[in-house]
Amino acid sequence: MSVDLNGIAHIQLSVNDPGRCLPFWGKLCGFFGMQTLISGTDVGYWIGSRTGILVRAAQRPSGAFDQERSGLHHFCFRARSREDVDAVHRFIVDELHATVVHPPEDGGFAPGYYSVLFEDPDGIRVEVNYVPGKGHLGPGGRLGEGGAGPADVYGPEGVGNKGG
Repeated sequence: MSVDLNGIAHIQLSVNDPGRCLPFWGKLCGFFGMQTLISGTDVGYWIGSRTGILVRAAQRPSGAFDQERSGLHHFCFRARSREDVDAVHRFIVDELHATVVHPPEDGGFAPGYYSVLFEDPDGIRVEVNYVPGKGHLGPGGRLGEGGAGPADVYGPEGVGNKGG
C-alpha cells in the first residue's frame, strides 16, 4: 500500500533576525497571493496557494544559514508559467532587494525546467520554478513512458547517469 500525498501543507522556518525576515516573508507571501494568519513581533504565518509558510524567531539563534550543513538545503515553490518566474525575479530584486543566487534560467533538472534562486535575510535559500506538463513523470521525462528511468547522479547540471 502507498499514500498519494497532496503536496506540502506548510513549511516552518526558524530565523535569527525576525526584524528583517518577517517583513521579507510577509511581502513575498503577499506577492504569492497568500493571506496573513498570524502577525506578531516574533512570528508570522501566511496561507494560500495550497501551502503555508510559518516564520518564527529561533529559540536558540545560531550562525548564518549554511545550506551545506545537515538539514534544509533549500525549498522550491512551483509557478504556473515561465512569466511567473520572471515576475518573481523582478519582485525579489525591486521590492525585497533579495540576494539572487541565480536569475531566471533553464536547468537540467526536468524537461523545460526554469527557475530563479534567492535568499531571505538570514540566507535561507528559496527557489521558484516552472516545469511544463508532468515534468519527469510525463512524456520526455525520466519516469515517463520511454524515459531513461531513475538517475544515479545529481549535481549542478541536473540529474543523469554515471558515464553519460
